[in-house]
Amino acid sequence: MNRIRNLRSADIPHLLELSRLAGWNQTAADWERALTLSPHHCFGVETDGRIVSSAAAFLYGQDLAWIGMVLTHPAYRGQGRARSLLDHTIKALRQAGIGWMKLDATEQGRPLYESLGFAAECPVERWKRPAGKGPKPAAPPLVHPYVVDPSFDRAYFGAYRVPLLNALVRAGEAAFVVGYGYAMTRPGSLATYFGPSVVRTREAARRLLEWFLANHGEEEIFWDLFPDNTDAVQLAIDYGFEPARHLVRMAAPCRPGATPLAHHNSSIFAIAGFEYG
Repeated sequence: MNRIRNLRSADIPHLLELSRLAGWNQTAADWERALTLSPHHCFGVETDGRIVSSAAAFLYGQDLAWIGMVLTHPAYRGQGRARSLLDHTIKALRQAGIGWMKLDATEQGRPLYESLGFAAECPVERWKRPAGKGPKPAAPPLVHPYVVDPSFDRAYFGAYRVPLLNALVRAGEAAFVVGYGYAMTRPGSLATYFGPSVVRTREAARRLLEWFLANHGEEEIFWDLFPDNTDAVQLAIDYGFEPARHLVRMAAPCRPGATPLAHHNSSIFAIAGFEYG
């Protein structure tokens, strides 16, 4: 028997199995953070007493909901669970009065999202650096501990995501260059994650990347970026990263008449993750 219900902490072992089978980078702490940030919009399909499909929606104010953590156990794919779960999630977001929905889709998942009304916005890519490959700064550059600035991030990302940013600061490390922008990092199950990073100039982004590499240059690293941000791409190449995955960012109106959200990818040097935007 299948039933859709809210996810809870007791489901984390099953959710981690879904992440592992998909080759994703989530840790138990990532799933716990998702449940804390969005206790009423993390859903799963329970079959025979275990969660076999998941989806989460993170609410960034009333303007935007980010849909992520969309996973189905390989043994249960192709049976309509993901679609039922997404229908349920979208209905909940409409009831909450959210303006827009966005997500990052694989090519495999894109037809499903298109059938639900999502349209492509821009490409987004995962770049990867093997442990110890590429240049490492001789000394960490001068940066400062980061305190979340809501207006700065919103001006470039396009929505209010302060609860997420504060949670990511607590989860890992964060730094900023005064007047120019910030970068964060956190641990993952497969690799250390670089992002999010919102920066006004390429040189400030380079300082923040070198801060990160000075501390984590000997580790496997994932960095998700927009290929149309040519400054981010050039920095990735300069420091030994190579493209590993290609996805597409998709968007759909959730509330009739909702105004499209402005965003500035040229200053987003690293996203927060495919699950967060």
